[in-house]
Amino acid sequence: MELFEKTGKMALGSRLRLLTAKVTEDAARIYELYNVEFSPKWFPAFFVLSEDGEKTITEIANEIGHSQPSVSKIIQEMTAAGLVQENRDSPDKRRNVVGLTIKGIEISGQIKVQCSDVDVAIDSIISEARHNLWEAIAEWEFLLEQKSLFRRVQEQKKLRESKDVQIVAYEDKYQSAFRALNEEWISTYFKMEEADYKALDNPKAYILDKGGEIFVALYNNEPVGVCSLIKMDDPDYDYELAKMAVSPKIQGKSIGWLLGQAVVNAAKELGAAKIYLESNTALKPAINLYQKLGFKKVIGRSTPYERCNIQMELELN
Repeated sequence: MELFEKTGKMALGSRLRLLTAKVTEDAARIYELYNVEFSPKWFPAFFVLSEDGEKTITEIANEIGHSQPSVSKIIQEMTAAGLVQENRDSPDKRRNVVGLTIKGIEISGQIKVQCSDVDVAIDSIISEARHNLWEAIAEWEFLLEQKSLFRRVQEQKKLRESKDVQIVAYEDKYQSAFRALNEEWISTYFKMEEADYKALDNPKAYILDKGGEIFVALYNNEPVGVCSLIKMDDPDYDYELAKMAVSPKIQGKSIGWLLGQAVVNAAKELGAAKIYLESNTALKPAINLYQKLGFKKVIGRSTPYERCNIQMELELN
């Protein structure tokens, strides 16, 4: 156990496998103790058949949370052991069902006696322990079903790495990065259009001098993302969120979210009531980001972009 004191929670999987191996080893010995020729790994599928009767491989797999190939292999092994068999006389000929044999039914009765002793033994461990492992497992299963360990680690990684991201105001030295990042993003999914070149070739005249703002995301002091707040001459909207692009080499650090927040906060400081954006529904991560920022779909507006098939707005007041 000294190893796990050194590794910490990183070795959770290894520690659980070690505990599982100990329990499984004892389980095999317990079957021998009761003179039952049985493999511990068969138990979930065997239990379902003993309790519910005949079932298909798919039904068993769904019931016990195993893959169909895994269940098929277990059924093959139990068939070889004479515990289960296919029911060729099933009323529904399209369903390949399996059920317990006479020997399987007899073994089921023996295992029920064994299980009562095992339950008492496990209860004794629970009474001696400070924590109820059985209840804790159920709680962990529920929590991991709601949000997997992978997703939780992914979120922590993004949170940690996002702290190394700086959002700064645009300067002339970022002009090439502003164009390159946007051109790379647009060209990956669509094609550059005339309206793109107007903003990217001269962002100072097209965006900044007209009362807009541009933000640049720096990671390790390198520009890796950009986003603009463009002043609009429109009766409904004060500004447009546009020209957001993040380098595909550096995604997964909440850069889009940080840029979006910077643009929204700037619009509020400028006294904007509503801001507008245009996008494409094929860009699901982008649409999810806009919705997370609070944008909602609007319809009936014209657009200079061929690639635009969704328009959204955000009310700031």
